[in-house]
Formats: sequence, structure tokens, C-alpha cells
Amino acid sequence: MASEKTWVNTDFHLPYNRELVERAKVLRKNPTQAEKKLWNDYLKTFELRVLRQRPIDHFIVDFYCPQLKLVIEVDGDSHFTATGQDRDTERTRVLAGYGLKVLRFSNDEVLHNFASVCQRIGDLIPPTPLKKGGLTL
Repeated sequence: MASEKTWVNTDFHLPYNRELVERAKVLRKNPTQAEKKLWNDYLKTFELRVLRQRPIDHFIVDFYCPQLKLVIEVDGDSHFTATGQDRDTERTRVLAGYGLKVLRFSNDEVLHNFASVCQRIGDLIPPTPLKKGGLTL
């Protein structure tokens, strides 16, 4: 059962398919214009760790923030066909089954409504207690 050997449990407690690693590396090196903008102008310096092109189960998600259990997908034109929407619905269902929240943005939203995209992502960060002199208030 060779396929069983490709699945690895990670510290993120999500199935990690080693067979997708090379494809994920290629995708990381060749982002779409929208993915590149979101990464370079926001997620790269996001206050929580964000992983790019992360294999989860039999998918490669565009961005994954483990602390928020958040998947961020940037969708191109192929996602807006009937077939693409069916695939995305199934993908979201599987990822939600792992307790993940999936946020989807179109390329157009990222490129032309960037502040709103960043706001929607930032709104998911839970508030932290104010600290004064090292004490939590």
C-alpha cells in the first residue's frame, strides 16, 4: 500500500500528502499576480504565521494560517465555471471537515479591492488582552 506511505501527520494535525510537495514548490515559485500581491503586500508580514501553497489532504491551498485554522484561496476565472464551483464546494466541504474556515477571494477582488480583502482577513484575528507592565488587564 504505497499510497499510505505518502500521508504524514504534522504538528498542524492535518493530513499532509508528500506527493503534492513538488507541485506546491512549483506553485510557490510561480504565483498568480493576485497571489503575489496578497503575499508580498500583506500576508508575508501578517502578525500570525501564514504558509503558502500548503498541501492539506489531497489539495494544495493558496495560503494557510494554522493559528486561525484559516485557508485563504485566491480564485481565477476557472473557479467561476459550473465545474470549478462544484470542485470548490467539495474542497471547502472537505477542509471544513478538518475544522478549517475557508475564505475565498477572486483575483479581481485582490487586485482592485485590496484594502477590503485585507480587512476581511484581519477581522478574523481575535482581540488580545491589553497589557500594562507585563500584566494582563
